[in-house]
Amino acid sequence: RMLDNPSFAKTIRDVPYMGVIYVVWRASQLGFYNGHPDWSNLGQGQPEVGEMDGAPPRFAEFRVLPEDHAYGPINGTDALRDTIAGHYNRLYRQGKVSSYTRDNIAVACGGRLMLTRLVAAINAIRLGYQVPDYTAYEDLLGYHKERLEFRCIEGHEDDGFAVPADRFQQEIQDHHLQGFLFSNPCNPTGNVIAGEALDKYVQTCRETDCLLLSDEFYSHFIYTDDGPGAGPVSAAAYVEDVNRDPVIAVDGLTKSFRYPGWRLGWAVGPRYVIEQLGRSASAIDGGPSMPIQRAAVEVLQPARADQETTALRRVFAKKRNITADRLAAIGIRFANRSRSTFYAWGDLSALPEPLNDADVFFEEALKRRVMTVPGRFFDIRLGQRRAAEHAYRSWMRFSFGPPEDNLIQGLDRLEEMVESFS
Repeated sequence: RMLDNPSFAKTIRDVPYMGVIYVVWRASQLGFYNGHPDWSNLGQGQPEVGEMDGAPPRFAEFRVLPEDHAYGPINGTDALRDTIAGHYNRLYRQGKVSSYTRDNIAVACGGRLMLTRLVAAINAIRLGYQVPDYTAYEDLLGYHKERLEFRCIEGHEDDGFAVPADRFQQEIQDHHLQGFLFSNPCNPTGNVIAGEALDKYVQTCRETDCLLLSDEFYSHFIYTDDGPGAGPVSAAAYVEDVNRDPVIAVDGLTKSFRYPGWRLGWAVGPRYVIEQLGRSASAIDGGPSMPIQRAAVEVLQPARADQETTALRRVFAKKRNITADRLAAIGIRFANRSRSTFYAWGDLSALPEPLNDADVFFEEALKRRVMTVPGRFFDIRLGQRRAAEHAYRSWMRFSFGPPEDNLIQGLDRLEEMVESFS
């Protein structure tokens, strides 16, 4: 139910819904609640969080020490920062001339909060970003529109909606960009800039002093065409000097370690930037939870971390295949078969009318207790008018985050829905 506007309503701005929040709000009007057994949330932005085949047991207990009742270090405890630095050095810095230390790590209560710290610490620069991309960026960046100048770079379908490395370099040079923010792996497209392409991204930013803000929360969800990939992807692997290269990687426990409720995120980058993040945190959030940080140290121990992420790629690659195959069979087309994340970015234009419109598809699926996310929510243009042909009206994000049985239930219902309109 929409709340009646009080007399002072004009003093509060109308805050836009993020895509997933709008989806949950609409579904709740029809009886949805988290954990409802008869709903399939193919719109969800979190992975399944229960026990998973091949993964270590779920963490179940938190230890609270007397000192935890006081404020902790604003950028995180030394123990966790040392652990995160070791995690990155082990995965991405073997044989490199420089390594990360605790001074290169900042910890916050979740990824969006860390991104908030980052954007607050950025100077008045020309910042580039791509579309489609993560829905929260629109409002997060919009808070700073009086200070920042923005350049929107539109991904092309022929490139899987990614920005190829050569085009990225051209954009940086032609438009004199001083910063670039993107999710990589990408939410919603399931694409990933990796290998030589990611190396060129980092090289371009190094040569131009363009700050690369790489949102890497899906870093371990990497797949081949048929199955799980060999390991994670991060811009940190292509940094030459950890304190000189203008590269900030943001990640956390939310996706790759399947603990979204812990609200634990981090940034990895030059110690100068990390110092500024601590200063911005003093006004924004005050630092992360102490007991959660102690538990995070255990989660990131090498043997446990590798067991979790190896199982993750195997289980989610299977769900990727199920989702892509089932949706393709009912006429949904993909610019690329998801190489990462747990999303399939599908084109509905070949479906029977009116299901070829994402908003209609979304509403019809809700009637069948299935949630999806219309593509328009990922068209983040920061106040620019959206031309109809650029609003991704026929594109939909489908999540294979839920457990396999619930995923299949939702796909069955979508198949029945499309057949009913044929």
